[in-house]
Amino acid sequence: MITLKYFASLKSIAEKEEDHLDIENPITLDQLSDIISKTTPKMGEMIREKKVLISINQEMASVDTVIHDGDEVAFLPPFSGGAK
Repeated sequence: MITLKYFASLKSIAEKEEDHLDIENPITLDQLSDIISKTTPKMGEMIREKKVLISINQEMASVDTVIHDGDEVAFLPPFSGGAK
């Protein structure tokens, strides 16, 4: 089972703060976006279009990151701001 965590504005898009997903084999981010799209199409689309930041076990994920049973996947909105 993997744990999915949604932060900030993504909580309202996903309509939840946390979810759990049973996986039998390791999956890619593309496969995860397909699974999420079945219940939350907008969230799946945002993942595919790289409009969210994704961390796996508190490490920023890359395109080729593989998700394993027991992992924690966090979805974060893009950050901006700062002072000049």
